[in-house]
Amino acid sequence: MNYLKDLLYREECFKIVGLCMKVHNSLGKGFIEVVYKDALEIEFQKNGIPYEREKALTIKYEGETLQRTFRADFVLYNCIILEIKAVPFRSVAALRQTLHYLKASGIQLGILINFGQDRLESQRIVCSY
Repeated sequence: MNYLKDLLYREECFKIVGLCMKVHNSLGKGFIEVVYKDALEIEFQKNGIPYEREKALTIKYEGETLQRTFRADFVLYNCIILEIKAVPFRSVAALRQTLHYLKASGIQLGILINFGQDRLESQRIVCSY
């Protein structure tokens, strides 16, 4: 088994993380999340990547849809959730938040990006329900 070859949405993920690196290299750390989201939106448009920003995700409980929704930072290609952070330290809470988004949406793959460090941090999160 070739691990890299068998990654879920491999090419799409490489492209997304590459654009995140481009934004981080240009802006550096220190801005609030919305600045990085705005820059990424420009990159997604320029590169023809299909996306939805601040997509509302519904939650079901015992077959009923709850009134409250989650908002994923981006849903890309209709199959990847991109969650953006700009914090000094990566937290377990951010990982859990992304997992909740995956479960609520039925999407299998999430990417958690942190722009708050000297080097961009990225983490693939796979939800296998």
